[in-house]
Amino acid sequence: MPVPQNLVEGAKTKFDLTEPEDQESLYKLSTELLQLSDLSLAELQKAANGEKTPLEFKMAAKLVESKRFLLKNKRTVKVGIVFAMWGEQHRLLPKSTDNPNGEDVLRVKLQQLSWAAQASTVDWTLYAVDDGCPNGSGKIAGKIASNHALCERVKVLFLADAVPTEQGPLADLSSVDGSRKGGAMILGCMQAIEDGVDAVICTDADNSVHLGQTGLLLQKLIEDDVRVVLGNRKDPNAVLVKQENRWGIGIKVLRHMQRMIGQAIFSRGILDTQAAFKLYQRDVLQKIIHNPTVYDFSFDTDWILAAIAMKEPFVKVPFAFIDSFAESASITQGPMTTWETLLKGLVKAVRKHQQPHSRTMARVLDEEIHTSADLDILIHRLPPELENASDQDLGNPAVMTPEAMQAWIKSIKAQAVK
Repeated sequence: MPVPQNLVEGAKTKFDLTEPEDQESLYKLSTELLQLSDLSLAELQKAANGEKTPLEFKMAAKLVESKRFLLKNKRTVKVGIVFAMWGEQHRLLPKSTDNPNGEDVLRVKLQQLSWAAQASTVDWTLYAVDDGCPNGSGKIAGKIASNHALCERVKVLFLADAVPTEQGPLADLSSVDGSRKGGAMILGCMQAIEDGVDAVICTDADNSVHLGQTGLLLQKLIEDDVRVVLGNRKDPNAVLVKQENRWGIGIKVLRHMQRMIGQAIFSRGILDTQAAFKLYQRDVLQKIIHNPTVYDFSFDTDWILAAIAMKEPFVKVPFAFIDSFAESASITQGPMTTWETLLKGLVKAVRKHQQPHSRTMARVLDEEIHTSADLDILIHRLPPELENASDQDLGNPAVMTPEAMQAWIKSIKAQAVK
């Protein structure tokens, strides 16, 4: 049967991560679609992919696909969902006049997971990890959790309680100040593994990824026995609302460098390395985090490279993502600070895991990019070679060689000095 047109036409065209009413409206639509037992996933996807299909319906389609699998699955599975918190004192609290960007993150995530797992064989625990937040994110989360009906489903951890240590994956992290998300994610994963989960899902401390989509990842683990499942916002069947205008035109420069250095990743079609929706089976994850390369924002590519080095098969899954922009770490800490971390961490990881990469481009990065300030002067400029380059061209040395990139960077830096 086709999707009733009234459900498509009545769906909202916008989705506000700070508004509880939008969350409830999405559940209502998803429930109505779930009740249509004769509606095939093919028809649902066809309607979702319509050129004028409202955003809410597209999101609901992902939730329905996820929930349908979870309801039919008979295999018991225990999953941990991990996210790191730093500077999340606003997102953790509800929206108000004094807190316009509040997303009520912890309560919303608990509701999403409860909805997804209801009447299923999924057992789950949410791990919220304070990454040394100076504004007390962990304490705020702990207070919220202690007063919640699902308090037994939440564990609030503090990286400061785990480091320094002389053993384990965090042994090379001398203090909480040395972590930039990666350390907290590792701690959350360590605790989940210790608790006996079958798999860990890594996400972010915002509502950008509706966790009602958990079934999309678990289906690949359970039905296809794939132990590394990577969410992919670049897929044509993904739902993506993202404020790309946060970057200047020089983002092409950064991605060109990134893809040459990360050849082992990007040549495999993994273009969305930072997607906050990934699943790792426990045994694979234990090996990945055994001896981490980094404890910062670049942990995503380090873990992916570790899986590639282990020759672990992976699969990419499209999902719905609504950008939580206002409180983004790339804004509060500076976008080029984040990009410096991502590029430098990628160089460390490809070298450590001995994966194919452009050694010349890695050397250029070593020699020319010393601080985020070096990237600040590049982000609003573009070399002639990349002006008409498509996304598919980025990373191809035939479009612009590492040597040409270095010469261009040198010229831009020289102009900045004058």
